[in-house]
Amino acid sequence: MRSGNPALKESMFLDTGSGAVVRGGDQVMTQAGTVNKTGFLLLLAVVTATFAWSQVSTPDGVVGAGPYVWGGLIGGLVIALVTVFKKHWAPFTAPAYALVEGLFLGAISAMFNHMYDGIVMQAVVLTFGTLFAMLFAYRSGLIKPTEKFKMGVAAATGGIMLVYLASIGLSFFGIQIPLIHESGLVGIGFSLFVVVIAALNLVLDFDLIDTGVAQGAPKYMEWYGGFALMVTLVWLYIEFLRLLSKLQSR
Repeated sequence: MRSGNPALKESMFLDTGSGAVVRGGDQVMTQAGTVNKTGFLLLLAVVTATFAWSQVSTPDGVVGAGPYVWGGLIGGLVIALVTVFKKHWAPFTAPAYALVEGLFLGAISAMFNHMYDGIVMQAVVLTFGTLFAMLFAYRSGLIKPTEKFKMGVAAATGGIMLVYLASIGLSFFGIQIPLIHESGLVGIGFSLFVVVIAALNLVLDFDLIDTGVAQGAPKYMEWYGGFALMVTLVWLYIEFLRLLSKLQSR
């Protein structure tokens, strides 16, 4: 059971001491509970995203977005790492992640929308359209998360993350990886590839959540499953923004 999403690993259902499967007794993880908590987390993110958007959007353009972008990005990363290593804290850290990440999403969305009017709504529709399409493909058996499939998606996800980390590191020295961030065919092709990999991660996430339900994981894992899906959806949304901006800038 592998997933490119670092929040969803097979070890999430194991006790770190004994290695045995953690079971929740009568209070166990359910699909309905995970769906409800995922929806609640999305609602929290929308609330803070709306607030951040309203704060940075002015008649003259986007002003003061930096604190929201960097605060939300770094804060979200810290909370995400805490959640990954302290899964039983998820009922508290998952909502905190959604609230903080919403600040980042609201500010970055305002910036993109200022440059390309209407791009945010397009990215939102594409993100949730992809979510439901992947869920249908998974439930209907059109896409089966076999071991080879999981390994391939995980490897591709890791490669993308390494490219992004290298890009961020080089940017501090004024160096940019050529082509992939531009609006040429290579840049658009790269963004399309990343969008596909992010979408396939949703299938692996569904599979691992189903595994938790089948194994009777503790109730708090519903929050953890919702958090993990949020991680993938945020990534997918940002990649759609990047792809659409490249297409519109041509």
